[in-house]
Amino acid sequence: MIVPILFKNSGYIELKKIKDERDGSLIIANAIQDIPFEIKRVYFINQLENSISIRGKHAHRNLEQVIFCINGNFTLGLDDGTRKQKIVMNQDNIGVKLGSMLWHTMENFSSDCILLIFASDYYSEADYIRDYDEFIKLVNK
Repeated sequence: MIVPILFKNSGYIELKKIKDERDGSLIIANAIQDIPFEIKRVYFINQLENSISIRGKHAHRNLEQVIFCINGNFTLGLDDGTRKQKIVMNQDNIGVKLGSMLWHTMENFSSDCILLIFASDYYSEADYIRDYDEFIKLVNK
């Protein structure tokens, strides 16, 4: 069941999935058409042997991302400084768009979990907000 996402500039992205019972599935992501920005960076996270790990724990000043769980499952935590939400990610063609100024965490990984992320810009450490108190101050300005 897909629950409504509570945050502005965020939401679900559903990619076209062509399923062939004998030959697997093909899932297609087109920049601008399916992913609502020009894709400048793609990365994935895998081999999450430690299911108690918590990844993320940051927000971005400007970067937008779309995150998919292409294998297994995990819990995505979202926080805009006022509201918090947890979403179980377990459908390979359903992603969540993370808008800017949205604190996010990833946790409760299955042993076979693989995350795939599309980003709107190249890596820049200056875009990261890694301190939660600083994030709260910025969103409350």
